[in-house]
Amino acid sequence: MKSHQRVVSVKRVLQVLIGVVLVYMLICAGFLGAMMQTPDIFGGIMRHVPWPAFVLLPFKPMWTFARRGHVNVGDPAPDFSLETTDHNSRVQLSALRGQMPVVLVFGSYT
Repeated sequence: MKSHQRVVSVKRVLQVLIGVVLVYMLICAGFLGAMMQTPDIFGGIMRHVPWPAFVLLPFKPMWTFARRGHVNVGDPAPDFSLETTDHNSRVQLSALRGQMPVVLVFGSYT
């Protein structure tokens, strides 16, 4: 009788473990899908994510996969537009092409 109870207990533990793994994979897939959206959509989603998620989920590899590009060394930069710091207008990279050198700095000066 005890061996039957152990078998049932082990099966139940395996079912719970499989369920947890499936939920984890679905959550990861959801975040990966969100990462492939526009920055505005992704930012809107991420502002609601509690901090423990950043410890439990593989954000860096997913982000690297989602934002991989197809630009090789020597290729022109893809066109984009950004809002100016005073929020009154936008600047587009293609409008500056051929007029002056453009340097993009990603980071902080503090």
